[in-house]
Amino acid sequence: MLAGALALLSGCGGAAVDPQGLVYCSEGDPDSFNPQLTTSGTSVDASAKQLYNRLLRFDAQSGELVPDLATDWQVSRDGLEVRFSLRESVAFHQTDRFTPSRHFNADDVIFSFERMLDADHPYHGIGGGRYPYFQGTGLNKQIKAVHRYGDHDVVFELHYASASFLSELATDFAVILSAEYGQRMLEASTPGLLDSQPVGTGPFKLSRYQRNHYIRYLRHDAYWQGPVALEQLVFDITPHSTARLIKLIGGDCDVAALPQVTELSVIQQYDDLAVDTRPGMNVAFWAFNSQKPPLSDPRVRKGLAMAVDQRRILAAVYHNTAVASRGLLPPISWAYDSQLELPPHDPDQARRLLEEAGVDALSMDIWAMPVGRIYNPNAIKMAELIQQDLAVIGVQSRIVSYDWNVFVNRLGYAEYDSVLIGWSADNYDPDNFFTPLLSCEALLFGSNRARWCDAEFDALMQAARQESDQATRRQLYRQLELTLRQQMPLLPLAHASRTLGRQRHWQGDMLHTTGGIDFSAVAKEP
Repeated sequence: MLAGALALLSGCGGAAVDPQGLVYCSEGDPDSFNPQLTTSGTSVDASAKQLYNRLLRFDAQSGELVPDLATDWQVSRDGLEVRFSLRESVAFHQTDRFTPSRHFNADDVIFSFERMLDADHPYHGIGGGRYPYFQGTGLNKQIKAVHRYGDHDVVFELHYASASFLSELATDFAVILSAEYGQRMLEASTPGLLDSQPVGTGPFKLSRYQRNHYIRYLRHDAYWQGPVALEQLVFDITPHSTARLIKLIGGDCDVAALPQVTELSVIQQYDDLAVDTRPGMNVAFWAFNSQKPPLSDPRVRKGLAMAVDQRRILAAVYHNTAVASRGLLPPISWAYDSQLELPPHDPDQARRLLEEAGVDALSMDIWAMPVGRIYNPNAIKMAELIQQDLAVIGVQSRIVSYDWNVFVNRLGYAEYDSVLIGWSADNYDPDNFFTPLLSCEALLFGSNRARWCDAEFDALMQAARQESDQATRRQLYRQLELTLRQQMPLLPLAHASRTLGRQRHWQGDMLHTTGGIDFSAVAKEP
């Protein structure tokens, strides 16, 4: 079956395809092949760990920071300078469009970050000029400059120190691009190809992409860690979970993304199939557009939140395999506070809060993702349950959904009243759940779906980022969680495990607790 699937893609792509590869049934199309430009998990899966490297990465087993394109790093005593020694003899991808003339060096690090930092950089505005994670976490305000000290040393000069800075550089959004490729595309008047026909240093290189059908990658034979086992990798874009399951059972895909909880028992009935699960650093939430009256009133937001039966959602959407959210942070976070109470389900109090806010009749929309995500396998079902809960307190609601790329694009226009969405953390620092989702910077640059900006909350997040003592930081995150409970710009609902289905003969860590899927260590059993 695998050979047949790859041969079919060969007919679409022109060049012959060696059948020694893996087919991954993914849930949707990426909106970019550059993770700097998006916070979409679908896009991160299709790009970050397949095509690129970062200066640092997280060890898949321990979660510790380890070298990637940087071999070593030193932080100054005041925390305002971080020096990286860079790896030598790292090759960029060679493609039909680009043959690199040199290996990775300091110029590529400077190019990758100055694109996001400098509004006058020739690439800053390409793709819209928005770098939602980078800007939403305030890295554009923290990094003062990146300096070159020879080919293989760079220094990040910071405006202020923070405990989370190194972790941010290990996320899937801090990828290193090719400065030489960027210059070539500028000279050819095709700068947009930097992001749509990417060149990185990662284990695979992009061969062909046909929207709504597939993405084909070929092995990067000059990969600095040595060629990976897979000669090629195909993302078979299959939005419907049932279709992915059928393809997995029939052998048309080797690995299937985001199986529904109800499908896991089906997979486990087959001796040649397996289910992989890891704890999730994620949260599903219902965000209120706090700039739209009457949702601008925290009493209204709290009333709507208290109407929701969280336990019913856990049973119907997650089949009780997820953990009920007490706040934004999941139980595997070191800053998790088990003393926080679960959000109360109290329809009577919900009605009283709406009445207190002067809301007699409320009609609103609930935007729901059309695809399953790690943190929310079925947003449409979740929206239907919330719709029923709201009806109990006299609130009418309409469920809105679009094709995934349309959905993501329209979110940027903030036309919604509320949206069911979520977040998968890209590092182990608790700030990754707060600043990207709720800072005033994140409001400006797109990842703050609640469209909520509070100066005191921002200051508290800043204090938590800059504090070096972990016990003190833990108390600061407890204060942040309590403030969220009072203001309710969003209602955290669940923390889900990361799960995929696979043919049993494929081995290797594909799922990491943080970040996108990774096929660099995957091989077929002898």
